[in-house]
Amino acid sequence: MYSDEFAFGAIAIAVIAGILIGLIPMIFYLLTLQNTLNEVSPHNRQMPPGQVWLMLIPFFGMVWQFIVVNRIADSLRAECTERNIPMEEERPGASIGLAYCILFCCGIIPILGSLASIAGLVCWIIYWIRIAGYKTKLEQSRLMR
Repeated sequence: MYSDEFAFGAIAIAVIAGILIGLIPMIFYLLTLQNTLNEVSPHNRQMPPGQVWLMLIPFFGMVWQFIVVNRIADSLRAECTERNIPMEEERPGASIGLAYCILFCCGIIPILGSLASIAGLVCWIIYWIRIAGYKTKLEQSRLMR
C-alpha cells in the first residue's frame, strides 16, 4: 500500500520537476522575443510584444509559434530596412524559425518524432541566438542615433 503511494508521489514530483525545468528556458526565450519586439518601432511591429507569451498555452502554442516566427521576421525586416541595418536574410530568422516549428510538430510522429524533436531543439536554439543578435543590432542602432 505505502509503496504504491510512494511511487505515485515520486512520479508526480518527477513530472512537476520536468515541467519546471522545461519552463525555465522557455521563459527566457519568450523574454528575448518580447524584448526584441520592444526594440522595434511600434509602426513596424506586426504584433504586440506581450503576445509572444501565448506560446505557453498548451496545444494553441503549437500553432501560435508559427505566427510569432512570421510576425517577428516581418517586424525585423521592416525595422532593419527603415534603420538601414544589414540583414543576413530577407526575413530575419524566418527560415530557421519555421524549421524549428515544423520539427517540433513532427515530434508526435512515432520513431521519427524523437529525431525530429532533437533537430527541432537545435533549430530552436539557433533561432533564439539569431533573434537575440538582431535585438542587439537594434539596440546598438538606437544608441547610435
